[in-house]
Amino acid sequence: MVTFTTLIVFLVAALAVPLGLAYASHRTNRLLLDRRADATRFAELADQAARDDDHTGLIAEINRYAELYGAAVRVRDRDGSLRLSAGSFESDDRDALRLALSGRTTEDLPTISPFGPDTVLLAEPAGRDAQISGVVLLQAPTDQARLDVSLVWGALALGAVVALAYSVLAARRLARWILRPVTELDRTTQAIAQGRLDARAHPGVGPSELRRLEERFNAMADAVAGAMERQRAFVADASHELRTPLTVLGLRLENLEPHLHGEGTAEFEEAMAELDRLALLVEDLLTLAKVEAGAGLEGRSVELAPRLRAWREVYAAAGVHLLTDISETSAVPEAAARIADIALDNAQKFVPEGGTVTVTLEDGVLRITDDGPGLSEEERAEALGRFWRSGAHANVPGSGLGLAIAAELARSCGATLSLLPAVPHGLVVELRLPA
Repeated sequence: MVTFTTLIVFLVAALAVPLGLAYASHRTNRLLLDRRADATRFAELADQAARDDDHTGLIAEINRYAELYGAAVRVRDRDGSLRLSAGSFESDDRDALRLALSGRTTEDLPTISPFGPDTVLLAEPAGRDAQISGVVLLQAPTDQARLDVSLVWGALALGAVVALAYSVLAARRLARWILRPVTELDRTTQAIAQGRLDARAHPGVGPSELRRLEERFNAMADAVAGAMERQRAFVADASHELRTPLTVLGLRLENLEPHLHGEGTAEFEEAMAELDRLALLVEDLLTLAKVEAGAGLEGRSVELAPRLRAWREVYAAAGVHLLTDISETSAVPEAAARIADIALDNAQKFVPEGGTVTVTLEDGVLRITDDGPGLSEEERAEALGRFWRSGAHANVPGSGLGLAIAAELARSCGATLSLLPAVPHGLVVELRLPA
């Protein structure tokens, strides 16, 4: 819009300004021709009066002219002395007098504009052939000429404003037409970035190149969404299919335990621990695939306080204090309750015995704060990724998918999940629910 409007302003100015100046010059030339004719007539009368030594007729003519047109007329001798005068003469006539005494007449006038000049001065030599008998000086008002120029300039300004208004309106429509596909693509990409993978642009308006870009963007989005869906389905199917073999394997290993000798007990326990870790990983992968697919996240709300009471026994067994500041009737989305479960499960793993975990819900912000070892700034930035685990917590059971699942749950309900440092130490899991 700025580009179009600037070009239109320059175009209108390039048309209107020369037209206005051309008319002002034309009106000035008309005034010059009209008043020069009058000055020439007075010069002939002055020359005739000088030859006849009778100025009666000349005096009557210049007085009547000055009264009729509001002008001023002076007649000077060839030595510059004033012979006759009529009207109020205000201009400095020395330059014009020298011009006329040299035998030249006034050839141009200052350009008339609505702002001036108020009067113009013309000089005409009187005499025949090369014999100059005197000079006629004519001071003419420019009121009518300035009025004419003002009217034409006003009409041009009004026409320029109207043309500019219509042009800006047309430019606005043109800009909207051109940018409509860009706006549509921006809206669609924002929706996809927020997790709505089914969002698509709606081509149909705008330049053909941008409509074609929308169509190709939709095709790309379909391909990416299809690939992600196939990947999600593969993870879900693989995780689901692995659960049964892992269960069977665990049962068979347990059946082998009575037949082991003392020297194989340690290896058996390590194998069972690895099997449990693998089963947990498969379970978390299946949960993540379900969350990404939106399964079981239909916007249901649950009361948070009863779910927190179920954690009190777990925390009591671990020797960790669980403090809650939540109303018994406080309801949150199912996804938020599951995020709280994940955060509480992580906290009871890392908070040492005697520590404290506090859960609060205020103004739509759910916080789970612990006084454990916490994470550094770099670790907090990476902790929401899949399979990330801190090097200091390598011996703690887990798959590294808990916070990744929480991030997907937050995205599914339109909330914002953040990891913040606690004071003096520890970690704050903050979930800002949508209004």
